Amino acid sequence: MQANDLQVLKAAAIPTALLGLVAVVVSAVLSGGKGALGAGIGVLVVGAFFTIGLLAVVYAARISPTMMMAAAMGVFFTKILALVVLLTAFEDTTVWSPMAFALTVIACTICWTAGEARGFLKLRILYVDPDATVPGQFGSKR
Repeated sequence: MQANDLQVLKAAAIPTALLGLVAVVVSAVLSGGKGALGAGIGVLVVGAFFTIGLLAVVYAARISPTMMMAAAMGVFFTKILALVVLLTAFEDTTVWSPMAFALTVIACTICWTAGEARGFLKLRILYVDPDATVPGQFGSKR
C-alpha cells in the first residue's frame, strides 16, 4: 500500500469511526443495549466492507488500470450481494435492533464515501512526470 492509499483510507475511516461511535451512543439511548449492538455491528460491517474493497482495488491497480476497474466493479457487486445475504440471514433477529443496524449502515456508508472522495481530492498527484525524457532527443528534458 502506497502513502497515497493510506491517506485515502485514513480520510474515510476516521470520520466513519467517529460517526459510528455517535450512532452507537444514540442507538443505546433510544433503543438500549439492542440498539447499541445493532449500531456497533453496522459500523463493523461498513468498515470491513470498505477497507477490504479499497485494498482489493489498490492491489489490482498495481497490475493494470483495466484490472483496477474490473476489481472495483467486482468489489461493488460483492459488497451488495454480501449485504443482502447478511440482511436476509438476520432479518428476524431479536438479539439486536435491525433498525439501528440499517440506519447506521446507511449513515456510515455515506460518511465513508464522502471521506474517501475528500481524501482523493486532497492528494497531490502530478499529472505529468517532471523527470521524463522526450523520445528521440538525447539528454533533453521536456
